[in-house]
Amino acid sequence: MTRLRSLLSAGLLALAPGSGFAQEAAPPPASNAPPPAVTNPLPTTTVPDTGKPDPNRTTAPQPEKALAPPAGAPAPAAAPSPRKALVETPGDANDVDEVSLPPKPAAILSGKAKWEEAVPSLKAAFARIEAELSKAGVAPTGRPIAVFAKTDDDGFQYEAMVPVAEIPAAKGAEKPADGEGIRFGTTPSGKALRFPHKGSYDEIDGTYETLTAYLDAKDIVVQDRFIEEYVTDLNDRADEKLDVNIYALVK
Repeated sequence: MTRLRSLLSAGLLALAPGSGFAQEAAPPPASNAPPPAVTNPLPTTTVPDTGKPDPNRTTAPQPEKALAPPAGAPAPAAAPSPRKALVETPGDANDVDEVSLPPKPAAILSGKAKWEEAVPSLKAAFARIEAELSKAGVAPTGRPIAVFAKTDDDGFQYEAMVPVAEIPAAKGAEKPADGEGIRFGTTPSGKALRFPHKGSYDEIDGTYETLTAYLDAKDIVVQDRFIEEYVTDLNDRADEKLDVNIYALVK
C-alpha cells in the first residue's frame, strides 16, 4: 500500500376409548341403618381454611395480566434503518461495473496520514464525525467514505465522509460543524467504475493493480482521486471480512 495509489493521483487510476365393559352387579339389599356420615360425621377441621394461604400452593398468573405491559411503559424503539451504499445495487465480486454516483449530503473531515497508519487514521476520523453527528442529533444514512485527494510514496491526504439525509438548516455547506474542521458538503458524483475488494486492507493493493491494468487495457482516463466506500466497518487492517467498494471517477 505504497506507490500504486500515488500513480492514480497522477491520472492513471388422539387418545382411543376402552373396548371392555364390566358386567352389571346386582344392587345391594336395602338397609334401614343410617349412613356412616350420620353416625360418624367427619370432623369439621377437614373443611378447608380459606383464611390461611397454603405455602406449598402456587397461583398461576392470569394470562391477561401476565402478558400486559406495565402501565406507562414506553413502546419498543424502532430498529434503525440500515445504512445504504452510494450505489444500492451490489456489484459483481469478480468484475468491474460502470455506475453513476449520486451526490449525497455528508459530514466531512479532512486529514492526512502515512500509508502504514491508514486504517487507524481513517477509523479515528469516522469515529469523530459520528460523535459530532450524534451530539447534533443528525443520523448517518450511508456507509463511511474516504476520498484520497493527494498521494505520494510516503502518505496521502484524504477527506473522510459520512452521508446524512440532509444538511442541517442551521449549518452551511462550508461552515464547520464544531469549529474544528468538520463541515457539511456532498459526496463525489458522476460516472465511475466500481472495483470491489473483499479481504484484508493489507491486500487492497492487489485490487488497485487490477484497477490499473483495467484502465490501461481500456485506455480510460480517470480523475486524480479515487474513493473507498467501506461496506463493512473498517476495524482492523488484517480483517479478512472487510468489504470495500473502490470507485474511479471517469474524466
